[in-house]
Amino acid sequence: MTYLVTGANRGIGLEFTRELLERGESVVATARNPERAEELQVLQGEHADRLAIFSLDIADVASIEAFVKELGARAIDVLINNAGILERCGELGEMDFEVIERSFRVNTIGTLRLTEALLPALRRATGDAKIVNLSSKMGSIAENSSGGSYAYRASKAALNMVTRSLALDLADEGIIVFVVHPGWVQTRMGGPNALIDTETSVTSLLDVIDNANASTSGSFKEWNGNTIAW
Repeated sequence: MTYLVTGANRGIGLEFTRELLERGESVVATARNPERAEELQVLQGEHADRLAIFSLDIADVASIEAFVKELGARAIDVLINNAGILERCGELGEMDFEVIERSFRVNTIGTLRLTEALLPALRRATGDAKIVNLSSKMGSIAENSSGGSYAYRASKAALNMVTRSLALDLADEGIIVFVVHPGWVQTRMGGPNALIDTETSVTSLLDVIDNANASTSGSFKEWNGNTIAW
């Protein structure tokens, strides 16, 4: 099978790429600056026949168009929309609305735009294709008990709604679409005090992805398989 992983230069995206290659899958990995992604380049040296690396900035329309053109007629079985940002927009009364706009541009609009552009590749999948969007519990309205984090919470909540609509609109084609919360993970984004490492998160997420079926589509899953309230 062929998996496409965005934001594969570090953290969760890099771990997805590593584990998928270790189990024999083919991976299309993207990064904004692949030439700086040293660990990804090492993986390509070890798995040159099964790892293809492309430049992609999901917030840039021209970058998405160039990437899809370069991808050509490849079939994608599983799209893992991992690329995203977490930026602080400040407290009420001191909001940086440029940060909020940028968060939507990357986390929501960029993910949707890329997914739409890749539908032909997903339709070429040998079986039921899957679209997996990495969200966060912070995007759950039901789970919000502390407020704040407007940029990240709102952009991920919007991604959740986008995913739900995609699941409904693509159901007749057998394309499975759902969102996952990877946990609080020890990455540059999650910080050193996070509860789990990337290997624990990704290994568990791959189990969730592997076992996903039509009944999973349109749902919000935690890394351990639990369902999260919207």
